[in-house]
Amino acid sequence: MKFTETTFPITQVREQFPALTRTYKDKTVAYFDGPGGSQVVGTAIEAIANYMRKGGANLHGAFPSSWETEKVISEARLAVADFLNVQANEVAFGANMTTLTIAIANALGKNFNAGDEIVVTEMDHRANVDPWIMMAEDRGLKVRWVKVDTETKTLDLSELDQLINENTKVVAVGMASNAIGTIVDLKPFAERAKKVGALLVADAVHAAPHVPMDRDQMHIDILLCSAYKFFGPHIGIAAIKEEIFKDLEPYKLTTSPKYYPDKLETGTQNHEGIAGITPAIEFFAQFGEGETRRDRIVSGIEQIEKHENRLANRLREGLSAIQAVTITQASADVPKTPTIAFQVDGIEPGDICKKLAEEHSIFLAAGHFYASTLGHVLNVNDSGGWVRAGLAPYSTEEEVDRLIDAIKSFV
Repeated sequence: MKFTETTFPITQVREQFPALTRTYKDKTVAYFDGPGGSQVVGTAIEAIANYMRKGGANLHGAFPSSWETEKVISEARLAVADFLNVQANEVAFGANMTTLTIAIANALGKNFNAGDEIVVTEMDHRANVDPWIMMAEDRGLKVRWVKVDTETKTLDLSELDQLINENTKVVAVGMASNAIGTIVDLKPFAERAKKVGALLVADAVHAAPHVPMDRDQMHIDILLCSAYKFFGPHIGIAAIKEEIFKDLEPYKLTTSPKYYPDKLETGTQNHEGIAGITPAIEFFAQFGEGETRRDRIVSGIEQIEKHENRLANRLREGLSAIQAVTITQASADVPKTPTIAFQVDGIEPGDICKKLAEEHSIFLAAGHFYASTLGHVLNVNDSGGWVRAGLAPYSTEEEVDRLIDAIKSFV
């Protein structure tokens, strides 16, 4: 079914999120903190609870609860495979994206030598920067930075051919800015990385809830995301191309599996959390069309984004009309996630968030959101960073107007 502005099933969506019934200061809470972690869909909560109620177990046991755990993991890999359009055996789980990236960087670094180079960007969350810098320091590699154009709020690609060169081993790029919402065009990075034989590592943590993922079509070698950004539990996800994964040698116990994807999954995994991944992904599919789950996921994300972007535009327009508000964003022709970063003249971002919570029961956050280099080059870190508001499938027009009116009342 194709939804329009008036037919998007917002009531059906909201009924699926138990957290939306919460009140604070005698008002229903409006959640705008999705970029920092979405609310969890009820089916994922139930899957987590049901796994624990039935009796959890570790793997490779000769009894039902162990077999059931293996089935839960297998089903989650298949769901992620449909979500990212990869093979199930290319999917590994971990504590979070940061932990997985550190492990992958250290494993890849074993094959690099002094004089080799890696490329990171000023736009990125530090989780796709610092793991590569730490590895580079350990191995004697050179780090090159793709700069942010402070006028356009996009990455400056004018020197890309020099930055990504024959010495480059890894190009690490975020698919969308978790701070200001800019969606990055990966094509120039992918083409240049392929030409010089470098690996493209994409951080899709912020992008995955908003942009249909297709790792191979995007020519990504290693794709990382986290289920807690798309209505599931705190589980990190890595989808690594098989030809890379099979030769990867992560640090692990000698007794741990040598085969992939298990060799990247150090220690006992969060099995109950993994149980919540499949229903979180199927949340998208219920709003889509198509013969396969993959088709329905892609279609569902596209439908949801129409709703989110309509609300995001409403919020941008409302905030832009307030003279004291400054929004940090790329121009209208640059694709963005429904994430709005702004400042209010004369009021610390942290104080704005406190007032919104205490006086209006609106939850959002302030800071640089671990995109600290971006905050530095855009000169906002010393003033407390940004107030960041993100739209989700469960967001409503009334909540957007409530936020706009609240900001108006402060100035």
